[in-house]
Amino acid sequence: MPLSAWSKSVWKRTLDIACVLCSLPLTVPLFFIIGLAVRVCSQGPVLFRQQRMGLNGRPFTILKFRTMPVRRSATKRPSVTTSINQRFTPVGPFLRRWKLDELPQLINVLHGDMSIVGPRPKLADHQTARLNCRPGITGRATIVFAREEMVLSPLPSSQLDGIYHKVVLPLKQQLDEEYMAKATFASDMKLIFNSVFRNWEDLELRHLIQMHPEFVTQVRRQVEKPIPLPVVLTPQQTQLRSEFQAD
Repeated sequence: MPLSAWSKSVWKRTLDIACVLCSLPLTVPLFFIIGLAVRVCSQGPVLFRQQRMGLNGRPFTILKFRTMPVRRSATKRPSVTTSINQRFTPVGPFLRRWKLDELPQLINVLHGDMSIVGPRPKLADHQTARLNCRPGITGRATIVFAREEMVLSPLPSSQLDGIYHKVVLPLKQQLDEEYMAKATFASDMKLIFNSVFRNWEDLELRHLIQMHPEFVTQVRRQVEKPIPLPVVLTPQQTQLRSEFQAD
């Protein structure tokens, strides 16, 4: 993955640490409130831990607030999460909708495993290319695929993994590579701002996926049962129509 001078600089790491430290007055109370809510609403640990691929292919443990019940059986969960193929805790949908389950990754940033802005860290079997930069809490693909779980939810489970690996992952990689090759301090700050205030750039997501040749092939196999994809409304449209329920 080609990197801009900013993406490789020590100043980017300095910005990461500064952002985390400056956010502590707000994030520390949120940590306690969300942690208590998770603990009260369901049995199990407050934090969800999972191995993800980091800088230069080094695995690390990513931290999230737990949004799903602890699974007692040996049955594995689907590797691709949609809004309908998983069971959630009472507060899980709210945390995922507002991306509050990602807050503990600030600890990953301080530890040096992650950056504030960068490609999202993926499972080993979802990693399409070796990362030569720290994965991020947010990034270009994160902004575009913010409603990914909702968009993928209409797909039959038999097609989900295929579409995800052949359509979604390559699109994410392309978006991240294009961004990291020309990233600057100003563009990183814009992404951070858009992430905090939920200014998602996902209006073209439906069309990006629909126009992909692999998606067209899958749909043709289901002619008798077309796969509807939800339409994300613009702010102007939401004044005239009911609010689109994402995530």
